[in-house]
Amino acid sequence: MYKSYSMEIAGRTLTVDIGRVGAQANGCAFMHYGDTTVLSTATASEKPRDGIDFFPLSVEYEEKFYSVGKIPGGFNKREGKPSENAILTSRVIDRPMRPLFPKDYRNDVTLNNMVMSVDPECRPELTAMLGAAIATAISDIPFEGPCAMTQMGLVDGELVLNPSQAQWNDGDLQLTVASTGEKVIMIEAGANEVRDEVMIDAIYKCHEVNLQIIDFINRIVAEVGKPKHSYESCAIPDELFEAIKKIVTPEEMETAVFTDVKQEREENIRQISARLEEAFADNEEWLGLLSEALYQYQKKTVRKMILKDHKRPDGRQITQIRPLAAEVDLIPRVHGSAMFTRGQTQICTVTTLAPLSEMQKVDGLDENITGKRYMHHYNFPSYSVGETKVSRGPGRREIGHGALAEKALIPVLPSEEEFPYAIRTVSETFESNGSTSQASVCASTMSLMAAGVPIKKMVAGISCGLVTGETDDDYIVLTDIQGLEDFFGDMDFKVAGTLDGITAIQMDIKIHGLTRPIVEEAIARTHQAREYILKEVMMPCISEPRPTVGKYAPKISQLQIDPQKIGDVVGQRGKTINTIIERTGVKIDINDDGFVSICGTDQAMMDKAADMIRIIVTDFEAGQVFTGEVVSIKEFGAFVEFAPGKEGMVHISKIAKERINRVEDVLTLGDKVKVVCLGKDKMGRMSFSIKDVKD
Repeated sequence: MYKSYSMEIAGRTLTVDIGRVGAQANGCAFMHYGDTTVLSTATASEKPRDGIDFFPLSVEYEEKFYSVGKIPGGFNKREGKPSENAILTSRVIDRPMRPLFPKDYRNDVTLNNMVMSVDPECRPELTAMLGAAIATAISDIPFEGPCAMTQMGLVDGELVLNPSQAQWNDGDLQLTVASTGEKVIMIEAGANEVRDEVMIDAIYKCHEVNLQIIDFINRIVAEVGKPKHSYESCAIPDELFEAIKKIVTPEEMETAVFTDVKQEREENIRQISARLEEAFADNEEWLGLLSEALYQYQKKTVRKMILKDHKRPDGRQITQIRPLAAEVDLIPRVHGSAMFTRGQTQICTVTTLAPLSEMQKVDGLDENITGKRYMHHYNFPSYSVGETKVSRGPGRREIGHGALAEKALIPVLPSEEEFPYAIRTVSETFESNGSTSQASVCASTMSLMAAGVPIKKMVAGISCGLVTGETDDDYIVLTDIQGLEDFFGDMDFKVAGTLDGITAIQMDIKIHGLTRPIVEEAIARTHQAREYILKEVMMPCISEPRPTVGKYAPKISQLQIDPQKIGDVVGQRGKTINTIIERTGVKIDINDDGFVSICGTDQAMMDKAADMIRIIVTDFEAGQVFTGEVVSIKEFGAFVEFAPGKEGMVHISKIAKERINRVEDVLTLGDKVKVVCLGKDKMGRMSFSIKDVKD
């Protein structure tokens, strides 16, 4: 049965069609926000997947190029692998919804969101987020929702609810907040040094709107929602827990997990696991559940000690940061490098500079963004956690962490006019034990400075964790969580920023929401921590950007020419500019406004290329002196090329002070000569003289 529901959000109509399409999916919502159209579906397998100890949720965000009236580029002319924006959008949908599915649910679930039409005033990412939540809520898939998501921008100092694409791109805030009917469950933000209090205000304005949307969703569920299906629980039997505790006492488990050396803790758990496997050798069913049971035993032990005794696994105080270290220039010959170490988390970031022509081209649904000048890439090899695994390229996690650090640093980068380079930073994870993404923010800041990138301010990042009890008031916020506290805790609240404000936030939780006091405390804690990291660790290592780029980095000089003369510099089919490049070995970029960037490693050749370009675009006047090459000899004179594609004639009478009978008696092809401009001859050609050049 087809039904349609509508509500107003931020002055635009959101319409949800149920039963109109996708009837065979477990849940389907045909979403319309303005003219933006997204088809969101939720499907689940009938039976759980065998042999897994996690919930197999897949979230897809499909960008169809027809939605913006474009045919995909390349030879194939089909949509290819997901873009970076599609991957990041999928993650933003996944992160708040995953905790709302039952913890013991093992059926495969896929949430698919297909963008079919894009209205620049109504962002398709937001429409898909709401569609995924509605499709799941009305389906028969077990789900402890509904949830809703709202976005907030900051334009000219004013908060803008669900901004248009242009406001999102150009404003000072890109905030996404997800909520249940009671609490905030996910925060994602990029910001231009937004103050803590402004960020908190924006978060809870989003939350207020989310509550209105949830009322709307509840009305839809009440009318067309399906009864939730039963499922085969994969919970660990209480009898197994009791049997384990008789072999490994809580005191033994506490001793095993409470050490500041990750390898020691893992060896302790390995020995405990071996004892339990031996004890349960005759019980095949329990052996299959042993790994998950042992994980939960560790989790309960760690949470109890943190919450009740304020005791952390490595012995730190609740607000204490692990030992920190920073250094620059550890990798020779690269353009810039830095390493940041926090406990057993260690990141090395390498910076590479290149001409603007090497910026990343972007082929996506937002036609205002066609290229990325700054690229941050994050790598997480298996050896960083002591494992062996074949590398198959970056996964969604690596792409997400790279994008988070990129988002944190973009607000402090110099403009293209100030620093005409494409910039790539690559963060290599040498060792990992919690919050590598924020360590990469710190390492990248120092690496950029070491490379001579004149960033406006230094940026640092840190993460807070959370352990909660039975009530909203029973909780502990942990500064600088390590891996164990992340795995067994309830929150990973990452915040990056300068001394003056926040530049990025990513908050994930495993519970059903955070109260406002927790959010405020986490933001305050991260503010204090990044201030300490910046002042006590990073600034003593490198206090300001290097005044120039390094020895091995390309040098770039710029000049401005009349845009009307761009064609003269390029020449027919690029002949002139290619000749300059061949003769000097430089790279040349010219934009539509007439800004010319010359890139090379030999300053003399860069200067030569610049001189050639200046000559080409000069309106010639009598008296100007040039140095050129004899390229043609005729009976009546010689032609001298004084710039690529620019020639002038020296009449035989103007070659020497004395009378000559043959040009060849004085000049030969390839001679380098100085000439003075005499103006144009009767045929409109540039006329030069050699004999009238003043010494």
